[in-house]
Amino acid sequence: MSWLTNTVLPKIGLGRKKDSPDNLWEKCRSCGQMVFHRDLEQSHRVCPHCDHHMRLKAGARLRLLFDDGKFTRVRTPEPPLDPLKFRDARRYTDQLKEARSASGSDFAVEVGFGRIGGLAAVIAAQNFFFMGGSVSAGEGEAIIAAAEKAVEKDAALVVCAASGGMRMQEGILSLMQMPRTTVALQRLRDAGLPYICVLTDPTTGGTTASFAMIGDVTIAEPGALIGFAGPRVIEQTIREQLPDGFQRAEYLLDHGMVDMVIHRHQLAETVARVISLLRVKTVEPPKPLPKPDAEVAIPMPNEAVEETPSAGAGTKAEGKSEKKTGGKSEKK
Repeated sequence: MSWLTNTVLPKIGLGRKKDSPDNLWEKCRSCGQMVFHRDLEQSHRVCPHCDHHMRLKAGARLRLLFDDGKFTRVRTPEPPLDPLKFRDARRYTDQLKEARSASGSDFAVEVGFGRIGGLAAVIAAQNFFFMGGSVSAGEGEAIIAAAEKAVEKDAALVVCAASGGMRMQEGILSLMQMPRTTVALQRLRDAGLPYICVLTDPTTGGTTASFAMIGDVTIAEPGALIGFAGPRVIEQTIREQLPDGFQRAEYLLDHGMVDMVIHRHQLAETVARVISLLRVKTVEPPKPLPKPDAEVAIPMPNEAVEETPSAGAGTKAEGKSEKKTGGKSEKK
């Protein structure tokens, strides 16, 4: 027997290397740096190199804003799928199945109920990774259900917008969600409950033209694209060069379209502070004293008038003479 057969040789892999996940690293589209997925999740998908705010899924948005990431999901109505039997390159039903399997949710809006800063709140978060966050009848029902839940629980409503607009596969049915959601939010306002809008990248189309811009307080994330039509469409329409940073959150803040631009790491704290300020009960002014049945006029005392002798009046002795007789005086 050869000594080679008695020696344990090291195993040298000559075959195919074991496949590794392809999502361990993600490239920042702003600075181009590669970020490890664990570091990216710990920073809530904010690039540690350039502070660029990457897009966040709806579930992660709910865990970010609610206290300790705890909340209860709110069931929303399910309208009929593909009511118009729409088909372009692919069937609309096939697109929905693919989006649902990839995202794990039935619609592009997820609703949760919990507490923010210890106060009751309902959050409706749009998921841009579900068909571009487009709004169909299902998403409209979710926004309406969130508003009704807030009224039922006497809670604030927070909507995190991330959408490309209305979903064209449902035509007029998707456009009807603009007035329907607006009416539902008006009921929330009639109940005296706060409504806060958080605009993320991107917030465009019919979402901007409806429920995303009518909040009591409008908060935007840094660098978020906010507008109705995109910059490229506007440039092609007006054939003019747009200013730098046009339709970005900072540009809209300077022009009064949003109230504040808040970093994602301070977003939960800011939303909690805004809710606490809006939920403060106003102190009623003191009621005026009741008026008497009959008003009695109290006369004011007359002022004392001093008499002053008139000029040229002379003395009292003029025209009068005193005659002293026996120590007495007589007046004539």
